[in-house]
Amino acid sequence: MTTPVALTIAGSDSSGGAGIQADLKSFAALGVYGASAITALTAQNTTGVSGIHAVPPEFLAAQIDAVFSDLAVGAVKIGMVAQLASIEVIASALRRWSPKHVVLDPVMVATSGDRLLAADAVEGLRSKLIPLATVITPNLPEAAALLNEPVGLSEAAIESQGKKLLTLGCPAVLIKGGHGQGSESVDYLIRAGGTLALPAPRVATDNTHGTGCSLSSAIAAELAKGAPLDAAVRNAKAFVIAAIAASDRFTVGHGHGPIHHFHRFY
Repeated sequence: MTTPVALTIAGSDSSGGAGIQADLKSFAALGVYGASAITALTAQNTTGVSGIHAVPPEFLAAQIDAVFSDLAVGAVKIGMVAQLASIEVIASALRRWSPKHVVLDPVMVATSGDRLLAADAVEGLRSKLIPLATVITPNLPEAAALLNEPVGLSEAAIESQGKKLLTLGCPAVLIKGGHGQGSESVDYLIRAGGTLALPAPRVATDNTHGTGCSLSSAIAAELAKGAPLDAAVRNAKAFVIAAIAASDRFTVGHGHGPIHHFHRFY
Protein backbone atom coordinates (compact mmCIF):
# COMPACT_ATOMS: atom_id res chain seq x y z
CA MET A 1 0.00 0.00 0.00
CA THR A 2 1.38 3.40 -1.01
CA THR A 3 1.73 5.94 1.77
CA PRO A 4 0.00 9.23 0.85
CA VAL A 5 2.44 12.15 1.02
CA ALA A 6 1.75 15.88 1.12
CA LEU A 7 4.28 18.71 1.01
CA THR A 8 3.73 22.05 2.70
CA ILE A 9 5.62 25.08 1.42
CA ALA A 10 5.04 27.77 4.04
CA GLY A 11 6.41 29.79 6.94
CA SER A 12 7.30 28.46 10.36
CA ASP A 13 5.27 29.62 13.38
CA SER A 14 7.45 29.54 16.49
CA SER A 15 4.35 29.18 18.71
CA GLY A 16 3.26 26.05 16.85
CA GLY A 17 -0.31 27.05 16.03
CA ALA A 18 -0.15 28.08 12.38
CA GLY A 19 2.08 27.74 9.33
CA ILE A 20 4.29 24.69 8.82
CA GLN A 21 3.51 23.37 12.29
CA ALA A 22 -0.27 23.49 11.76
CA ASP A 23 0.13 21.93 8.32
CA LEU A 24 2.17 18.97 9.57
CA LYS A 25 -0.30 18.43 12.42
CA SER A 26 -3.20 18.45 9.96
CA PHE A 27 -1.46 15.99 7.62
CA ALA A 28 -0.68 13.63 10.51
CA ALA A 29 -4.17 13.85 12.00
CA LEU A 30 -5.64 12.87 8.63
CA GLY A 31 -3.31 9.93 8.03
CA VAL A 32 -0.94 11.56 5.53
CA TYR A 33 2.85 11.69 5.72
CA GLY A 34 3.96 15.32 5.77
CA ALA A 35 7.07 16.92 4.27
CA SER A 36 7.95 20.61 4.44
CA ALA A 37 9.87 23.37 2.68
CA ILE A 38 10.18 26.46 4.87
CA THR A 39 9.84 29.86 3.19
CA ALA A 40 10.41 32.00 6.28
CA LEU A 41 10.95 31.85 10.00
CA THR A 42 8.58 33.94 12.07
CA ALA A 43 8.94 35.04 15.66
CA GLN A 44 5.32 34.89 16.76
CA ASN A 45 2.95 33.79 19.45
CA THR A 46 -0.80 33.87 20.02
CA THR A 47 -0.77 37.66 20.35
CA GLY A 48 1.15 38.64 17.22
CA VAL A 49 4.17 38.48 14.94
CA SER A 50 7.33 40.22 16.17
CA GLY A 51 9.71 39.25 13.38
CA ILE A 52 10.01 37.59 9.96
CA HIS A 53 13.23 36.13 8.56
CA ALA A 54 12.91 35.00 4.95
CA VAL A 55 14.76 31.86 3.85
CA PRO A 56 17.11 32.56 0.90
CA PRO A 57 15.29 31.63 -2.35
CA GLU A 58 18.02 29.23 -3.52
CA PHE A 59 17.75 27.29 -0.25
CA LEU A 60 13.96 27.19 -0.53
CA ALA A 61 14.42 25.67 -4.00
CA ALA A 62 16.89 23.13 -2.55
CA GLN A 63 14.34 22.02 0.06
CA ILE A 64 11.58 21.56 -2.54
CA ASP A 65 13.86 19.68 -4.95
CA ALA A 66 15.13 17.42 -2.16
CA VAL A 67 11.58 16.40 -1.27
CA PHE A 68 10.33 15.85 -4.82
CA SER A 69 13.45 13.94 -5.91
CA ASP A 70 12.79 11.26 -3.26
CA LEU A 71 9.16 11.34 -2.06
CA ALA A 72 6.02 10.56 -4.09
CA VAL A 73 4.23 13.83 -3.33
CA GLY A 74 0.49 13.51 -3.89
CA ALA A 75 -0.41 17.13 -3.12
CA VAL A 76 1.27 20.41 -2.30
CA LYS A 77 -0.03 23.07 0.07
CA ILE A 78 1.41 26.58 -0.31
CA GLY A 79 0.98 29.04 2.53
CA MET A 80 3.04 32.09 3.52
CA VAL A 81 5.43 32.89 0.67
CA ALA A 82 6.95 36.03 2.27
CA GLN A 83 8.57 37.65 -0.78
CA LEU A 84 8.49 37.87 -4.56
CA ALA A 85 11.75 35.92 -4.98
CA SER A 86 10.22 33.00 -3.06
CA ILE A 87 7.15 33.04 -5.31
CA GLU A 88 9.33 32.84 -8.41
CA VAL A 89 11.31 29.91 -6.98
CA ILE A 90 8.12 28.04 -5.98
CA ALA A 91 6.49 28.59 -9.38
CA SER A 92 9.60 27.32 -11.12
CA ALA A 93 9.70 24.22 -8.90
CA LEU A 94 6.01 23.46 -9.52
CA ARG A 95 6.59 23.62 -13.27
CA ARG A 96 9.66 21.41 -12.86
CA TRP A 97 7.97 18.69 -10.79
CA SER A 98 4.32 18.99 -11.96
CA PRO A 99 2.50 17.79 -8.82
CA LYS A 100 -1.03 16.52 -9.42
CA HIS A 101 -2.64 18.85 -6.85
CA VAL A 102 -1.67 22.29 -5.55
CA VAL A 103 -3.67 24.00 -2.79
CA LEU A 104 -2.73 27.68 -2.55
CA ASP A 105 -3.67 29.59 0.60
CA PRO A 106 -2.91 33.24 -0.27
CA VAL A 107 -1.76 34.21 3.22
CA MET A 108 -1.40 37.97 3.50
CA VAL A 109 -2.33 38.80 7.09
CA ALA A 110 -2.04 36.78 10.32
CA THR A 111 -5.02 36.14 12.62
CA SER A 112 -3.54 38.84 14.87
CA GLY A 113 -3.69 41.38 12.02
CA ASP A 114 0.06 41.40 11.25
CA ARG A 115 0.95 41.68 7.55
CA LEU A 116 2.81 38.61 6.27
CA LEU A 117 3.24 39.39 2.57
CA ALA A 118 5.17 42.25 0.99
CA ALA A 119 3.05 44.47 -1.25
CA ASP A 120 5.12 43.73 -4.38
CA ALA A 121 4.59 40.01 -3.84
CA VAL A 122 0.80 40.21 -4.15
CA GLU A 123 1.04 40.68 -7.91
CA GLY A 124 3.45 37.75 -8.11
CA LEU A 125 0.90 35.64 -6.25
CA ARG A 126 -1.74 36.63 -8.81
CA SER A 127 0.31 36.12 -11.95
CA LYS A 128 2.75 33.31 -11.06
CA LEU A 129 1.19 30.99 -8.47
CA ILE A 130 -2.58 31.19 -8.87
CA PRO A 131 -2.44 29.83 -12.47
CA LEU A 132 -0.58 26.74 -11.16
CA ALA A 133 -3.08 25.96 -8.38
CA THR A 134 -5.78 23.29 -8.29
CA VAL A 135 -7.71 25.41 -5.81
CA ILE A 136 -7.02 28.65 -3.94
CA THR A 137 -8.44 29.23 -0.46
CA PRO A 138 -8.67 32.95 0.33
CA ASN A 139 -10.73 34.27 3.21
CA LEU A 140 -13.04 37.22 2.58
CA PRO A 141 -10.38 39.94 3.12
CA GLU A 142 -7.81 38.04 1.03
CA ALA A 143 -10.23 37.53 -1.87
CA ALA A 144 -10.96 41.26 -1.82
CA ALA A 145 -7.26 42.16 -1.61
CA LEU A 146 -6.39 39.95 -4.59
CA LEU A 147 -8.95 41.89 -6.64
CA ASN A 148 -8.39 45.35 -5.13
CA GLU A 149 -12.08 45.41 -4.16
CA PRO A 150 -14.03 45.95 -0.92
CA VAL A 151 -14.72 42.84 1.15
CA GLY A 152 -17.73 40.93 -0.19
CA LEU A 153 -20.58 40.95 2.32
CA SER A 154 -23.38 39.20 0.41
CA GLU A 155 -23.50 35.79 -1.23
CA ALA A 156 -23.82 37.47 -4.63
CA ALA A 157 -20.76 39.66 -4.00
CA ILE A 158 -18.70 36.73 -2.78
CA GLU A 159 -19.68 34.58 -5.76
CA SER A 160 -18.84 37.46 -8.11
CA GLN A 161 -15.37 37.80 -6.57
CA GLY A 162 -14.84 34.04 -6.83
CA LYS A 163 -15.65 34.11 -10.54
CA LYS A 164 -13.22 36.99 -11.05
CA LEU A 165 -10.51 35.00 -9.25
CA LEU A 166 -11.14 32.09 -11.63
CA THR A 167 -10.09 34.34 -14.50
CA LEU A 168 -6.59 34.47 -12.95
CA GLY A 169 -6.13 30.87 -14.13
CA CYS A 170 -7.12 28.45 -11.37
CA PRO A 171 -10.01 25.98 -11.87
CA ALA A 172 -11.49 26.37 -8.37
CA VAL A 173 -11.72 28.95 -5.59
CA LEU A 174 -12.81 28.27 -2.01
CA ILE A 175 -13.73 31.58 -0.36
CA LYS A 176 -13.83 31.06 3.39
CA GLY A 177 -16.57 32.77 5.37
CA GLY A 178 -14.96 32.77 8.81
CA HIS A 179 -14.61 36.57 8.76
CA GLY A 180 -18.31 37.01 8.00
CA GLN A 181 -21.16 37.66 10.41
CA GLY A 182 -24.14 35.65 11.61
CA SER A 183 -24.70 32.31 13.31
CA GLU A 184 -23.34 30.37 10.33
CA SER A 185 -19.94 30.46 8.67
CA VAL A 186 -20.46 29.77 4.97
CA ASP A 187 -17.62 28.78 2.65
CA TYR A 188 -18.18 28.96 -1.11
CA LEU A 189 -16.51 26.54 -3.54
CA ILE A 190 -16.67 28.33 -6.88
CA ARG A 191 -15.89 26.75 -10.25
CA ALA A 192 -16.82 27.50 -13.84
CA GLY A 193 -19.70 25.02 -13.57
CA GLY A 194 -21.29 26.61 -10.52
CA THR A 195 -21.03 27.43 -6.83
CA LEU A 196 -21.32 25.06 -3.87
CA ALA A 197 -22.26 26.71 -0.55
CA LEU A 198 -20.90 24.93 2.52
CA PRO A 199 -22.56 26.30 5.69
CA ALA A 200 -21.55 25.35 9.23
CA PRO A 201 -22.50 26.68 12.68
CA ARG A 202 -20.12 29.42 13.81
CA VAL A 203 -18.14 28.24 16.87
CA ALA A 204 -17.91 30.83 19.66
CA THR A 205 -14.22 30.80 20.65
CA ASP A 206 -11.13 33.00 20.48
CA ASN A 207 -8.99 29.96 19.69
CA THR A 208 -8.76 30.42 15.94
CA HIS A 209 -4.98 30.68 15.44
CA GLY A 210 -4.04 28.64 12.38
CA THR A 211 -7.54 27.85 11.10
CA GLY A 212 -6.82 28.96 7.53
CA CYS A 213 -3.50 27.10 7.37
CA SER A 214 -5.14 23.99 8.77
CA LEU A 215 -8.06 24.04 6.32
CA SER A 216 -5.85 24.35 3.25
CA SER A 217 -3.47 21.65 4.48
CA ALA A 218 -6.41 19.37 5.32
CA ILE A 219 -7.69 19.81 1.75
CA ALA A 220 -4.22 18.91 0.46
CA ALA A 221 -4.16 15.85 2.72
CA GLU A 222 -7.52 14.65 1.40
CA LEU A 223 -6.41 15.23 -2.22
CA ALA A 224 -3.20 13.28 -1.52
CA LYS A 225 -5.37 10.37 -0.35
CA GLY A 226 -7.23 10.47 -3.68
CA ALA A 227 -10.44 12.28 -2.74
CA PRO A 228 -12.14 14.39 -5.44
CA LEU A 229 -12.15 18.13 -4.74
CA ASP A 230 -15.75 18.35 -3.44
CA ALA A 231 -15.16 15.55 -0.93
CA ALA A 232 -11.71 16.89 0.00
CA VAL A 233 -13.19 20.30 0.85
CA ARG A 234 -16.12 18.82 2.81
CA ASN A 235 -13.87 16.45 4.80
CA ALA A 236 -11.32 19.19 5.50
CA LYS A 237 -14.00 21.60 6.66
CA ALA A 238 -15.49 18.98 9.01
CA PHE A 239 -12.02 18.32 10.44
CA VAL A 240 -11.29 22.00 11.09
CA ILE A 241 -14.73 22.71 12.59
CA ALA A 242 -14.21 19.84 15.04
CA ALA A 243 -10.69 21.11 15.81
CA ILE A 244 -12.07 24.59 16.55
CA ALA A 245 -14.90 23.16 18.69
CA ALA A 246 -12.33 21.17 20.73
CA SER A 247 -9.88 24.07 21.04
CA ASP A 248 -11.17 25.12 24.46
CA ARG A 249 -9.64 21.92 25.86
CA PHE A 250 -6.36 23.84 25.51
CA THR A 251 -5.11 26.74 27.61
CA VAL A 252 -2.28 28.02 25.42
CA GLY A 253 -1.08 31.62 25.28
CA HIS A 254 -2.80 34.91 25.99
CA GLY A 255 -4.22 35.78 22.55
CA HIS A 256 -5.88 33.77 19.78
CA GLY A 257 -5.13 30.24 20.96
CA PRO A 258 -4.51 27.27 18.65
CA ILE A 259 -7.10 24.83 17.41
CA HIS A 260 -6.94 21.17 18.51
CA HIS A 261 -5.65 19.24 15.50
CA PHE A 262 -5.58 15.93 17.41
CA HIS A 263 -9.08 16.20 18.88
CA ARG A 264 -9.83 12.65 17.67
CA PHE A 265 -7.01 11.24 19.77
CA TYR A 266 -7.00 13.14 23.09
